[in-house]
Amino acid sequence: MLRQIYIKFKESFISVLPITLLVIIINFTPLLNLTTRELIVFLVCALCLIIGMTLFNLGAEMAMTPMGEQVGSGLTKTKSLGVVLFVCFLLGLFITIAEPDLSVLASQVEKLVNPTLLIGLVGVGVALFLCLAVVRIVAKVKLSEVIMFSYLILFALASMVMVSGNESILALAFDSGGVTTGPITVPFIMALGIGIASILGGKNSHENSFGIVAMCSIGPILAVLILGLTMKDTNINLGLDYSLFGSFNEFILGILLPVIKEVTISLGLIVVFFFIIQGICLKLPKKKIKKIIIGIIFTYLGLIIFLASVNTGFMAIGYKLGSSLGEENKIVLVVISFIIGLVVVLAEPAVHVLNAQVESVTDGRISKRSMLIALSLGVAISIALSVIRIIYSFSILYYLIPGYIISLGLSFFVPRIYTAIAFDSGGVASGPMTSTFILPFAVGACTVINGQGSILYDAFGIVAMVALTPLITIQVLGFKSTITSLIKQRKAMKLIISADDEQIIDFM
Repeated sequence: MLRQIYIKFKESFISVLPITLLVIIINFTPLLNLTTRELIVFLVCALCLIIGMTLFNLGAEMAMTPMGEQVGSGLTKTKSLGVVLFVCFLLGLFITIAEPDLSVLASQVEKLVNPTLLIGLVGVGVALFLCLAVVRIVAKVKLSEVIMFSYLILFALASMVMVSGNESILALAFDSGGVTTGPITVPFIMALGIGIASILGGKNSHENSFGIVAMCSIGPILAVLILGLTMKDTNINLGLDYSLFGSFNEFILGILLPVIKEVTISLGLIVVFFFIIQGICLKLPKKKIKKIIIGIIFTYLGLIIFLASVNTGFMAIGYKLGSSLGEENKIVLVVISFIIGLVVVLAEPAVHVLNAQVESVTDGRISKRSMLIALSLGVAISIALSVIRIIYSFSILYYLIPGYIISLGLSFFVPRIYTAIAFDSGGVASGPMTSTFILPFAVGACTVINGQGSILYDAFGIVAMVALTPLITIQVLGFKSTITSLIKQRKAMKLIISADDEQIIDFM
C-alpha cells in the first residue's frame, strides 16, 4: 500500500508542478504581481492539490474503476435491457446533479438561468444519452455514426438559437457538455462502459468500451440549447467575483462545507447504487468489498482536498493572471495561454484514470505518454484559440463547426478505437481545473479587453474548446499510427518482391 501511495504521489507531484512553477515564474516578471497572501495561499493549495490527486487516483484504481466494471457486467447478466436502461438513467441523472464541476458552472450563470433548473436539465440530458450509449453497445452501432447524427441535430438547434437572438447561450450550452464529465462521473461511467462492453460488446468489445463519456457530453448541450430557444434575454452582465476568501470562517462556510456536501451526495449515490446491485446480483467476496470500501474512503478524501484547493487558490489566481495578462501585449497573452494549456491538463485527475484505462484495454499499444502529449497539445491549442476569440470577439461556432467537421471526418480514416478514445478524451480534459482555473483566466482577460458585459459571449465557450481539440489531436495520433503501419507493410512487401530468387533454398 505504501508503495502504491508513493507512486501516485510522485505522479501527482509531476502533474501539478508545471502549472505551479509557471505561475511562480510569471509572478517574478512585470506580467503578474501577486500579493504575499495570494502567493502563500496558491502554494498551499498546490500542495493540497498534489495530496488530493494522490488519494483520488489511488481510490479510483481501488474502488471507482472496479465498481463501475462490476456494475456494468452485473447489470447485463440480468438479461433485461429494460432494467439496465432504468438503472443507467437514474445513475446518470443523480450523479450529474451532484457533479461539483456542474455546480461551479451553474453558480457562475445564476443571473441568467436558475441553477436548479440548469442542473436538472443537464442531468436529464446525461441520463438519456447514457441510456443511448448502452443501446449503441447492445446494438453494436458505430460510435462515429451516432455522434455524427447527434451533432447534426446539435448544430441545427444552434442555428435556431442564433436566429432567435440568443447567441450568447451557445457558449454556455457547449460548456455544459464539458463540465458534466468531471472527476466523479468519469472513472465510474468509463468503467461501467467497459463492464457492459465486456459482456455485450461482441468481437469489438475493446472499441465499444470507449465512447460512453463522449455520448454523455452530448445530452447536456442539447438540453441547454432547447432551454435557449425559450429564453427572452441573454444579454446579461454576470458580475462574476473571483476574489480570494476574506477570512478562515469564509473559507469554511463558503468553500469547504459546500465541497464536502457535493462530494458526499455525488459519491454517496454511486456507492448506494453499487451496494444495492452487490446485494441483488454481484455477491462479491468480502475481501474485494473491503478493498473497495478503502478505495471509496481515499476517493472521498482526495476529492474534497482537490476541489477545495482549486476552488480556493486556483480560481482567484486564474482570474488575476488573466486580467493582468489582458492588460499586456495581446501576442504575449496568446503565447502564455498556449503554455498554460500545455501544463494545466496534467493536473486533471480524471485524465490519469483515462490514460491508465486506455493503456490497459489496448494492451499498451496506446501508451500513457502518447495520450498525454496529444491531450496537452490539444488543450494548449484550444486555450490559445479561445483567447484569440476573446480579443476579436466572434461567435464560438466559427471554431466549433469546422472543428467537429474535421474530427468527424478523421473518424473515417483512423481505427475505430482511436475515435472512441478521442471523443472520451474531450470530456475528460475539460474537468475541474478547466472550470476553476482556465474559465476564470478567460473571464479575467475578457473583463479587461471587452468589459464585464461580454463575458457570456466571449469568455464562456473555453470549456467547449478544451473538449473539442483533443478529438482532433488524438485522432491525428491514430492517423499517424495507421500511416506508419502501412509504410512498414509496404517496405516489408518490397523486400519480399526484390528478394534474390537464387538465395531461396529449395528443399524439394
